[in-house]
Amino acid sequence: MATATAASTKLRPLGDRVVITPTPREEMTKSGIVLPDTVKEKPQEGEILAVGPGAFDADGKRTAMDVKVGQKVLYGKYAGTEFKLEDEELLIVSQKDILAIVAE
Repeated sequence: MATATAASTKLRPLGDRVVITPTPREEMTKSGIVLPDTVKEKPQEGEILAVGPGAFDADGKRTAMDVKVGQKVLYGKYAGTEFKLEDEELLIVSQKDILAIVAE
């Protein structure tokens, strides 16, 4: 988790964007079959590393974000932009692409 913290300090998302570290993909099925990278499903769950300040509404006022750093969230399967920072896979999504907060 030390690299996640280091990466998140270098990123400051703008507007209503959020930086997420996706939950690792399953390497094996429940029955023990090893899955190659080509057939693994994209993760749809992750942990928020950084949150932007919020978007502006029609009146020019900044709207508050519904999520905060450290929360686990579900997001759309093909949402956001994937990128790599310091050998860490990250994802930037708009707050509207986050479907739910996972309660612990």
